[in-house]
Amino acid sequence: MDDHRDADGEGPDGGHRDHDHSHRHDPETTENQEIDAEADRSEPRVEQSMLEEEAEDADEARREVDDRYERRAGHDDHGGGGHDDHGGGDHNHGGMHEGHEQMFRRRFFVSTLLSIPVLLYSETLQSWLGFSVLAFPGSEWINPVFAVIVFAYGGVPFLRMAVPELEDRSPGMMTLISMAITVAFVYSLASVVFPTQSAFFWELVTLIDIMLLGHWIEMRSVRRASSALDELAKLLPDTAERITEDGETEEVPVSDLSEGDLVLVRPGANVPADGVVEEGDSDVNESMITGESKPVAKDPGDEVIGGTINGDGSLRVRISATGEETTLAGIMRLVEEAQRSESRTQMLADRAAGWLFYVALAAAVVTAIAWTAAVQFNATVIERVVTVLVIACPHALGLAIPLVVAINTSLAARNGMLIRDRIAMERARDLDTIVFDKTGTLTAGEQGVVDVATVDLVDEDEALALAAAVESDSEHMIAQAMREAAADRGLKPPNVSDFEALKGRGVRATVDGDAIYVGGPNLLSHLEAEVSPELAGFAERSGENARTVVYLVREGGRDGDSSAQANTEAGAGQEPGTDQARPIAAFALADVIREESYRVVDALHDLGIEVAMLTGDSEDVAAAVADELGIETVFAEVLPEDKDEKVTELQDQDKLVAMVGDGVNDAPALVRADVGIAIGSGTDVAVQSADIVLVQNNPMDVARLVKLSRASYRKMQENLVWAAGYNVFAIPLAAGVLAPVGILLSPAVGALLMSLSTVIVAINAQLLRRVDLSIPQLSGLSPAQKAQPAR
Repeated sequence: MDDHRDADGEGPDGGHRDHDHSHRHDPETTENQEIDAEADRSEPRVEQSMLEEEAEDADEARREVDDRYERRAGHDDHGGGGHDDHGGGDHNHGGMHEGHEQMFRRRFFVSTLLSIPVLLYSETLQSWLGFSVLAFPGSEWINPVFAVIVFAYGGVPFLRMAVPELEDRSPGMMTLISMAITVAFVYSLASVVFPTQSAFFWELVTLIDIMLLGHWIEMRSVRRASSALDELAKLLPDTAERITEDGETEEVPVSDLSEGDLVLVRPGANVPADGVVEEGDSDVNESMITGESKPVAKDPGDEVIGGTINGDGSLRVRISATGEETTLAGIMRLVEEAQRSESRTQMLADRAAGWLFYVALAAAVVTAIAWTAAVQFNATVIERVVTVLVIACPHALGLAIPLVVAINTSLAARNGMLIRDRIAMERARDLDTIVFDKTGTLTAGEQGVVDVATVDLVDEDEALALAAAVESDSEHMIAQAMREAAADRGLKPPNVSDFEALKGRGVRATVDGDAIYVGGPNLLSHLEAEVSPELAGFAERSGENARTVVYLVREGGRDGDSSAQANTEAGAGQEPGTDQARPIAAFALADVIREESYRVVDALHDLGIEVAMLTGDSEDVAAAVADELGIETVFAEVLPEDKDEKVTELQDQDKLVAMVGDGVNDAPALVRADVGIAIGSGTDVAVQSADIVLVQNNPMDVARLVKLSRASYRKMQENLVWAAGYNVFAIPLAAGVLAPVGILLSPAVGALLMSLSTVIVAINAQLLRRVDLSIPQLSGLSPAQKAQPAR
C-alpha cells in the first residue's frame, strides 16, 4: 500500500514529503516553535535511519527467499532443467521433466549393469535356471558389495522423495517404496553377519531396477506430454520481416513487434504473431493450432494466428496481438494449467499407497506375532516379516495413473481438446446432460438462405442470381447470405448499375434496364406492391418457423408493354404504382444449423446423454432448431446473465451437467456447470471460464471428449486393479496364511509377481492410444441436405 501511495505523488523521498505535509497542517505556532523546529531537524534523520533499517531487513528477507528458491530448484532439478528452465521465459516446461527422466534413465542403466553380478552369483537363480558361475576367493562378497552400490546409487533417490511425505505425516507412494527397499537392504546385510535361510540381495537390486525403470517410463511419458509446450513455442519464428513506412522490409526479432506493425509473411514462413491480412491471398496451415488438417484460405480481412505456416502465397499482415496476448500464448497457458492440475484418480492412487503402507505394517505385525507364537522367534519369523514388507512395494500402483493421464493429455491435445482441469476431464464420463448454446455452437451464427419460392415462371437460380447481383455492393448480413447462396449454386450474377440503399427498406439496382429491389415487408409497403397468393403462403409458413422473409421485386418491362409505357410516362422521380412493381420471388432466411450439430446430438444420444439447448432467441426459433436436431430440453429467451440459473435448474434435478458455449457471453453458465466446455477458434481459445477448451469450432469434439473420458477412466480402473490386485493375494501368501497346507510365497516369487504387475500396467496404459474417437456419419443425411439448415 505504501509503495502505491508513494508512486501516486509523494516522489522518491516518500518519508520526507509525508512529514512536511503533516507539519504544514500543524496549528501549533506558539513559543515552542524553536523546540519543534529542532525536533523537525532531527526527525528526518530518525526517519532516514528507520528507512535504511527497513531496506536492510527487506534485502535480508529477499536473500533468504532467493536462497530457499535456489535450494528448492536444486532439489527439484536432479540434474535437469530445474525451475529456471521452467520459468525462465523460454517456455521450456519440459526441462524439469526431462531432467528427471534423464536422471532415472541414467540410474536405471547403471544400476542394471551393477545388478548383473548379483544375479549371476545368486544361489536361488542358479538353482532355478540350472547354471553355475566360477567361484573364487572373495566371490561370496560380490552380492553384498554390488547390492550396497545399487542401493546407494539407485535406491537413495526414493528415500529422499519419501522425506516430504514423512514430514507431512502423510505416508504415500515414496514412503512405501522406501520402506520395502530399506527393509530388504538391512535384512540382507544382516544376513551376511547372521546367516539366515536366504538373503534378499537379488530381489533388492531387481526391485530398485524395476522402480527406476518405472519412474523413467513415467517421466518419459509426462515429458512427452509436457513437450507440447516446447513444440508450441517452436512454432513462433525468431525474427519477422517488418515493412517500414517507405515500403522496405527490415528483419527484426519477433519480440520487437508491436500492435499495428505491418509484416511480410513469405511463402512457407511461419506467421510471427496474430494479425489481419491486409494484402495477398494464400492457404495457411493451422493444423498445429486448431487440429484442422486442411489448409485454410486467407484473403484480405481474414485473421491469421501466430505460429501457423503460410502456403504458396505472400501475405502482408497487420499485427493485432503480440506476446502473451496471442492465441498461441493462450494455448500454452492452458496446456501448462492442464499439466499442473491433479487427477482425482491419481489422488486416489496416492491415498491407496498410504493405506497400503499401514496395511503392510499391520500385516507385518500380525505375521510376526503369529509366526512367533507358532515356531518361536527366529530367523524364519524375520524372513516372513521382511517378505511381507518387500512384496507390498507399490511401484505398479505409482505407475498406474500417471501413464494413463499422460497419454490422455496427449490424445486430447492431438484431437483439439485442451484440458485445463483433469478432474473435470474425468467427471465428463458421468455426464447426464450437456447444454449447448445455440448461436455459434449448434448453428453457424449467421443468416443463410434456407428456402426459395418464385412466381411468373422465374426459376430459383434466376431469382438468386438477381438478388445476389442487386446485393453485390451491400455489406448487410442478408446481402452476404444472398451472395453465398448464389455462390454455393455456382451462379454468376448479372451486371448491375445505379445501386441504391433504401434506408430501412432494402436495396435497389438496375439489371438489364429493369429496376430490381430486394427487401422485406417495409419495401412492399413503400412500393405499394401486392404479393401473390403463392408468395403470401410461403411467407406465412416461413413465419411459423421463425424465419426471416425477403422479397425480390421487379419493376419494368418484363410484365408487358403496358408496364413499360406506364413507367415511361411516370417520369423520373415519380413513385411507381402497384401495377408496375411485382414481387417475383421470396427467400426464407434463418441461422444455419451446422452439419456437425446433427451428428453430435445423435452421438450423444447413443452415449446415453440428454442434450439441452440454451438460447436468447424466441420460443419459435428455438423450437424450430430443437425439433430439427432432436433436442429434448429447450431454454429460450434467456438473457446471458440468467443462463447459469438454467444450469442450476438441471443440477437441482440431480443431473451432472456440462455447458458448451463460446466462453464469453456464456461465462457464468460455464463456471456454474459441473464441466464447462468452451468451443471456438482463434483468440476465443484463451477463455478462462471453462474447464476444457475445444480448439476447433466443432461441436463434434464434445462427443469425442466424453468417449475419451470414459476410455481413460476404464484404463485407470484396470490399472488400479492390476497394480493393487497382486497385493490382495501376495501379502497374505507372504505372511504364510496357507503355510499349514504347504503353500508359502517366497520373496523371489513375490518380486516376480510385482514385476509382472508393473509390466501389465505399462502395456495396458499404452492400449489407450488405440481408443476410437471417431463419430460415424449419419446415414439419413445426404451431403446436399447437410449443407442446408432446417426446412
